[in-house]
Formats: sequence, C-alpha cells, structure tokens
Amino acid sequence: MDEVQIKVEKAHPNDFGRGIIRLDPSTLLSLQLSPGDIVEITGKRKTCAKVWRADRQDWGQGIIRIDGFIRQNAGVSIGERVTVKKAEFETAAHLILAPPEGVVMEYGDHIREIIKRNILKRPFVVGDVIPIISSMTQPMASQPTGGQAIPLIAVEAEPHDSVLIVTEITDIELRQKPVRGYESAARGITYDDIGGLGDEIQRVREMIELPLKHPELFQRLNIEPPKGIILYGPPGTGKTLIAKAVANESKANFLYIAGPEIMGKYYGESEERIRKIFEEAEEDAPSIVFIDEIDSIAPKRQNVTGEVERRVVAQLLTMMDGLEERGQVVVIGATNRLDAIDPALRRPGRFDREIEIGVPDAEGRLEILQIHTRGVPLGSDADEKYLEDIAKNTQAFVGADLLALVQEAAMRALRRVLPDLNLEDDLIPQEKLEQIMLTRSDFENALREIGPSAMREVLVEIPSVKWADVGGLDIVKQEIIEAVEWPITKPEKFVEMGIKPPKGILLFGPPGTGKTLVAQAVANESNANFISIKGPEMLSKWVGESERAIREIFKKARQVAPCVVFFDEIDSIASARSSMSEDGKVSERVVNQLLTELDGLEALKEIVVIAATNRPDMIDPALLRAGRFDRLVLVGQSTREGRRSIFQIHTRNIPLASNVSIDELANITEGYVGADIEAVCREAVMLALREDFDIENIDMKYFMEALNKVRPTLSENLMGYYKKIHEFFKGGMPKEETSSYIGYR
Repeated sequence: MDEVQIKVEKAHPNDFGRGIIRLDPSTLLSLQLSPGDIVEITGKRKTCAKVWRADRQDWGQGIIRIDGFIRQNAGVSIGERVTVKKAEFETAAHLILAPPEGVVMEYGDHIREIIKRNILKRPFVVGDVIPIISSMTQPMASQPTGGQAIPLIAVEAEPHDSVLIVTEITDIELRQKPVRGYESAARGITYDDIGGLGDEIQRVREMIELPLKHPELFQRLNIEPPKGIILYGPPGTGKTLIAKAVANESKANFLYIAGPEIMGKYYGESEERIRKIFEEAEEDAPSIVFIDEIDSIAPKRQNVTGEVERRVVAQLLTMMDGLEERGQVVVIGATNRLDAIDPALRRPGRFDREIEIGVPDAEGRLEILQIHTRGVPLGSDADEKYLEDIAKNTQAFVGADLLALVQEAAMRALRRVLPDLNLEDDLIPQEKLEQIMLTRSDFENALREIGPSAMREVLVEIPSVKWADVGGLDIVKQEIIEAVEWPITKPEKFVEMGIKPPKGILLFGPPGTGKTLVAQAVANESNANFISIKGPEMLSKWVGESERAIREIFKKARQVAPCVVFFDEIDSIASARSSMSEDGKVSERVVNQLLTELDGLEALKEIVVIAATNRPDMIDPALLRAGRFDRLVLVGQSTREGRRSIFQIHTRNIPLASNVSIDELANITEGYVGADIEAVCREAVMLALREDFDIENIDMKYFMEALNKVRPTLSENLMGYYKKIHEFFKGGMPKEETSSYIGYR
C-alpha cells in the first residue's frame, strides 16, 4: 500500500514542537516504514514529519498523533482525516526563516547556531511553520507566544518544491520582517496546551466546533445547532483556557467579556454594551462570545436588589433567544458559582449544556505537568518517573496550582544560581544560562510552598505523624488501614469483590488514648487530602449557618476527593436529638444535615469520615448505624506490649542512663494511656533538670518520681463504662434499649 487515510488526534505533551508523527505498527508495516523515516502528510495542504511508533494504547485505533504546528501546516483539525505516505526528501542547501505577523524578533548573538541546533534533522516543506522551543532561544524573541515555542515560517528554501531536511550543511538566513498571511501561526492556546481534560474538550468540541465548521450536518437533521454552553468548576481548572483553545482551533472570531466590565453607571448603558457585543459577533461570524464570571452579570433576579442587574439579565435572555436569528454565534459562559446564575438562562435554547471542568486525576495531573515543563530545563534527577511521583502526590491540585508549582521550582533554581551570575552584564553568557537546571530538590521545596487552591479555606497542614509514631494501638491501626487506606489506594479490589467500602469510623475511648493521633497518622499515610473540623467551631448563632458549614465541608471534600474528613469532639455537634436544651433545635438541624450528607442522595465517592469522641453515649443513635459510621472502634487501654512501644517512642530522643528499664516501666504503668506516658517522660526530664541543669543522662529514679506525680487516667470504673458501651455497640441499636442507653455512666 502506498498511502493511507487516517484520523488525526492531538499529540502527547512530550512530542510538542518536535515535528514527529506517531503511527501504530500495522500502519508502519502497510506503508513499509521504520521509526525515523519521513512521511508526507496531506490535508488541505501538504507538509511532512518524522515517524515514531505509537504508544501501545493507540495500536489498532486507526489514528495518528500530531501536534498543533503539524496540524496547522497540513490545514486540518483534530478528528479530520489526512493522507499519509512515505516521502522522498532532499537536503536543504539554503533556508530563509521569518517571523509571522504579531511576533517581534530581536536576534541575539549565536542565534543562528542555536536555531540550527534546534531544528537539525527536521523535515519541512516551504511555507511550513517551524516551532523553536523557547528554552533554547532566550535572546531571540521579545514577545514569545503561547505554548512555550516561537513560530518561524520557512519562507524560501533551495531546492524549492520538494520535502527538505535541515542538516549541518544547510545555510540558515534569518529575517526580521514579519511574513503576511500567517497570523494564525503566532497562535495562542491550542488543545495541545490543555492537559487532563480530554472528555471535557471532546464534549465542548461537539457543541461548538461542529456547528461552526459543518452547519450542513444540522441542516440535514433539520435541527437548530446548540447556542451556548456553561463551563463550571473550581477556579483554576481551565475553563477560560478551553474557551480560548476552541476559538483558536475552530478559527472563529473570539469576543471576550469579563462579566463586571459590562456594568455602566448610566441608564441603559450596560444593556447597550451587551447588544453591541452580539452585533459585532454576528457581523464577523462565525464567532464565539465568551463571558467570564457570568454569575456577576446574570445573578438570580429574585435575589438582587438593583434594577440594573435585572435589566442586564433580561437583555442577555433576549439576545440569546430573541426574535432575531443569531446565526453562527455561540456563547460560552464560565463560572465557579453555577447555582448563582439566573435559572431562566439555564434552559435548552439558551445554554444548552452545562459541562463540569473538575479537579484532574493523577493521569490528568501528569499530562498538565508535562505541558508546563516542556521547554523547561530539567536536571537528570527530575525525570519522567519523578514527574509521575509528583502527579500521584498532588491530590486536589488544579492546572493553575501545577503551573504555580513549576514556576516556584524555577524560581528556586534561579535563586540557587543567582550568586554566580553577574547581573550588571547586558546579556548573561549562554554557557551560564545553560547551567540553570530544575532539580528534584527545587520541586520538593516548591511543594512545601504551593498547596491546592481548592482547599485553601479548609487546608490543614498534613501532620508529620506516621504509623511508627503511634504505639500500642495495633488493632485500631488495622481497622483504620482497612477502612481508609484500602478504598483510596486499591478501590478496584472492592469493585471486584462486589462491596462498597466503609464510609465512616467512630473512634471512641477515654481521653489521651491517641484518637486524634491516629487521625493525624491516617492523613499522612493514606496520601489523601485531609480536612479537619473541630466540632464546636461549626456552631453559629445565626439560623442555618451551622448546617451550611457542614454542607460546604462535604461539598469541598467531593471536589478534592480522595479525602479524609475528621470531626474532632463530634459529640459537641451531633448530640442526641431528644435533648431539651435551648440550643436543641440547632444541634437537631446539624445532626439532620450530617445524616443527609453521610448517606443522602449524593454519594460520597472516595471520601472517608473519621470522628473522635470520649462521650459516645451523647451521640445521636441515628449516626451510629451501618452505612453512616460503619465501624465503631474502641481506642482503650494499652496492653503491656503497647505501653512498652509508647515508652520507646517517647524516650527515643531522651539520653537514658543504663539502669532505665523500659520493660519495668511498662509493667508498673497499668492504667496509663499514651498522654500519661508522654507526661511521665516529660516530667522525668524536668525533675532531672531541676536537680542538675547540666545532667547528661536521665536516671531510672527520675521516672519513678515522675510516676508519683502523674496519675493514670484509667480506673476500673472508667474502663468498665467504655467496655459496656463497646459491647452495646456491637449489637447495633436494639429498640428497647435506645432510651436507657443514654444513661450509661
């Protein structure tokens, strides 16, 4: 077979600007090609590229992957077909490169050699856009364009009419005067610049690109093409980016409106501005009108007091489906407050579809990192494998956060080499510039600075407590690992076994046994986002505020899943609803809200709720059934072995004398909980320092004295009380006992 017709898909982030095409083995075989050969690609015009083998997941899919530059050179979009065949090529003797309109060039020293090195062995056809990756061209362009690459046009070459390749003997000439007719080469955002949003882009393209490029399809079906979509999701996920990419790739006229700019102080001015924008869009159709922060100009009319906002909403409604035909004008609205928009706008015919642009998963985060690090000089230790590790450990990071992470790492790298640079020079020498590399330590330091923006209000510093720091709670640890870590790290096993993972765990037991410590260790070890809630701070004097606080917490947890929500002192907000106290109504409503969040209509996916209390008798019984708090774990008295391990943890940094016996201390501390043992160790050191401030080792006698000062928390009665409750919980909630159960003391 001489040639094949094949569908175009977007390139991997690593292939950006390299002039390569990826084909699967069967296509390579049918065209008698080997990796490294050069092929001719024909769409609306002819171009060429170097062949590489496709990744395994693309085999047999009937697709090729090429980046935005090759797509532009071939005159095709994603989803269209091109003809591919083996190319005959010659060496270019002479090549003239010039910038497109809109890019101003200032050529520095050695720029010709840098460009030559950048495009060596690269195939091209006269008229092609050849991208120069910008990390190598620092002295070259005063106005680099989107995607970290600078486009140059192959204006002339010798020989003229064939597929050419740049070699060492090619003479390269650079022109400063821009070339006309290549405005789109100085292109902004393309689909190659968006990572982790494959499905969302596909849905947006169906709604927007198809009607703009092929209106005849809708005429054939005799239906109106979609008129508008709303993109919603947390800030920084890429809503504006998608709109810009769609406008750019569909070659449509793009009108950007920042919501608040519409408002004017004179009567009727705001409405007139909206009319003008739509009129301009119709004149230059096909057009995309993009309204950013649409909730600011189209709020719910019943909630606003100002007359202006109501008129603006009404004007927007009439423009979107008034008597006049809108023609090829599509409206995209972006917001992170979908519920604040007037409901009249959210119906088919106005905004036909609402697409959520969510927080990316690990695979999406890796793709975003690859996009933001292309052209960035990475050290040998910051390789692809390391980027995968970062992607796995940055839950809840959105695209904007990952960009900030790469920028912060770059600033750290710069800070490291700054003392060696002479900033008084007009131009820093190229060899000095080439020494600047981003290393693993730069990324690790940046990770300490940059956190997920979606979690700002509720973000807790992930505690540094590990399971090794939790002594004597082996059974509790095992229960927690099964309920929290397994569903987050191995969810497929639960699907395979046909069960749902536990939703909630209630840790109860005497004070000081390590309930909060266990939650801190879980947050650290499960590598999940951690939202910590102190029970009493949820309560508010305003009606409805406490319930709203709980709703917001769970809404945030859903956005940033996998997530562990930890309620400390849950008895303060979820006390039994029969209580007749003055705030009874508030706590009743809070409990009701908590119940509906835990197993209401909205499912909790990859969210585990952990609660801690030392008064389980006060908690509303409805919370304690299976499906809400599935596991009720008594964090109680430590065994002798447990006390021994707690002593070892708390004395590992204390210089002990040779006569200190951890075993003996464990034997004589029956009834002491973790907090008591920590107090004993602290008190022993303080007593030793009181006696001799220059003491080097802590003697056994100080521990014995400390034991006289620190009394054990647990008594027979207290443990008996908790054991009774534990036995009671084992059998669920028997009806005849629920009333008497509150009285266990």
